[in-house]
Amino acid sequence: MSKKHPIIAITGSSGAGTSTVTKTFEHIFRREGLTAALVEGDSFHRFDRQTMKVRMAEELAAGNQHFSHFGPQANLFEELENLFRRYGETGSGMVRKYLHNEEEAAPYHQEPGTFTPWEEIPTGTDLLFYEGLHGAAVDGNIDVGRHADLLVGVVPTINLEWTQKLIRDKSQRGYSQEAVVDTILRRMPDYVKYICPQFSRTHVNFQRVPMVDTSNPFITRDIPTADESMVVIRFANPKGIDFPYLLSMLHDSWMSRPNIIVVPGGKMSLAMQLIFTPMILRLTEMKKK
Repeated sequence: MSKKHPIIAITGSSGAGTSTVTKTFEHIFRREGLTAALVEGDSFHRFDRQTMKVRMAEELAAGNQHFSHFGPQANLFEELENLFRRYGETGSGMVRKYLHNEEEAAPYHQEPGTFTPWEEIPTGTDLLFYEGLHGAAVDGNIDVGRHADLLVGVVPTINLEWTQKLIRDKSQRGYSQEAVVDTILRRMPDYVKYICPQFSRTHVNFQRVPMVDTSNPFITRDIPTADESMVVIRFANPKGIDFPYLLSMLHDSWMSRPNIIVVPGGKMSLAMQLIFTPMILRLTEMKKK
């Protein structure tokens, strides 16, 4: 069956700014009158919160010090690929929600950290929008990203990513410095094998680079603000990208390479709207034809 229904996948680790990106895309969808099927990557974790804690303890006891949410053992890569493939062909597929907190869990009368039951995507959506860790993941014969029409990577420099995780997990989740560092180290093999390679498969990457010193992320007390950052935007294929227009619309931006534009951090949302609105409209026009 031929592919008829567009899929956009945003890939980035937690704290990378993917939530801000999602809000920007939702704004585009509202403005253009498009109905998107929204899919969160956390809903394709293999285990709920409590089960994951038990499995991590079991893996550690068995000598596996690198079991993490980043790798295939803790995720449903095959089910995610099947969702992308089926939605592209039929406009439907099986999805569920991961309930992060009490506010999200209350309408379902479930505990936080659990999944809602699987259900079909309602008919009539214009496109599927995925935001999570594994929009372009590959594991053996599984290749999630091959079914997506637009793959976008959102990632900070590694020291900035660690800074954000350390500050967030300590201030918002009550973890100790040692516990957060242990998590970073435990995830590293899966980060290198399954997360980083995705950003070579994406069509467009947004990398936030701080303009302040983050050389030691383990002692930094403040997360650099958008105004203290630049965003490096890389196009895998720059053909058809109107760089003169982008440079004129994004004040203080410049090109560092023929396929890269650098913009002030505060202009990231505007840059996304300028770049992706015509891409999304082309995708939905192709669907109509």
